[in-house]
Amino acid sequence: MAGVKDMSKVILLEDPASKERKLKEMQKNQCILKAYEAVAKVRAEVDKLSEKVIALEANVHGGIKVTNKEFVVLTELLMLQLLKLDSIEAEGEAKVQRRIEVRRVQSFVDTLDNLKARNSNPFSNSKNVVSVTTKWEMFESGVGSLYAPTPLQSSTKITQDWEVFD
Repeated sequence: MAGVKDMSKVILLEDPASKERKLKEMQKNQCILKAYEAVAKVRAEVDKLSEKVIALEANVHGGIKVTNKEFVVLTELLMLQLLKLDSIEAEGEAKVQRRIEVRRVQSFVDTLDNLKARNSNPFSNSKNVVSVTTKWEMFESGVGSLYAPTPLQSSTKITQDWEVFD
């Protein structure tokens, strides 16, 4: 007769390998969660800085002169956030979120660079734009004409005195 007898105790033991796998998975999930939190923290800072970028953009497009120091400070703050993002080690979806945020910060830095160039250029304001057009004069290239262009005199002299080696 096989089976469990009445009133006997059954002890259920967990496989040590399974225990180890669960521990590794929990640690991995903790790392991903930590990376998510770090990216979210940086995203919140970038959101604050993006409002300043938008305000600067409105000022520059409105014709208000902005000091270069404002551009430099804001660019440095964004670069600091970029360094924070670079220091985050992430896997899976957290890595994707980090990459998205890096591209977002880089686009704000590019926007600031363009605004700085536009701000420093006195002719960039739409109110003071003077349209300058150049009328280009067309020259005949000689292609398709019956007469070949005259060759220019060259200082090179062509001779038939060649040195022959045996």
